[in-house]
Amino acid sequence: MPMSIRPCIGGQVQEIWGIDREALEFILGASRSSHPREFAGVLRAERGVIREVLLLPGTLSSSESAVLRLHMMPIDPSACGSVHSHPSTSPAPSGPDLGLFAKFGRVHLIVAAPYDEGSWRAYDHRGNGVKLKIVENPV
Repeated sequence: MPMSIRPCIGGQVQEIWGIDREALEFILGASRSSHPREFAGVLRAERGVIREVLLLPGTLSSSESAVLRLHMMPIDPSACGSVHSHPSTSPAPSGPDLGLFAKFGRVHLIVAAPYDEGSWRAYDHRGNGVKLKIVENPV
């Protein structure tokens, strides 16, 4: 079984163990469409599975970075972390990525070019790599 992330959601611990295939396909497609600019959003999970991406108003992106305006995020107990793309082929977190990971959320995805199923990685709030299962038709 994949390693789990345990973010605190609404005062309760929710174990994040997977990502819905449709959510992953949305992330990969949005990352391809944004290239060479970075794509960024907030992850939402339900019953341990990342199911949606919330796009925040005022998000800025360039070929070198993306800035999420976290103050624009609604109060949302399903928010569990962030996702963003790297226009390069490396999904490794940068120093600023690690700073975001430590401030907000417990699971974070980085998608790198060529933005396919083999070019994304998940990290915990400390930047340690974790595995998420791709879930078909989650309940």
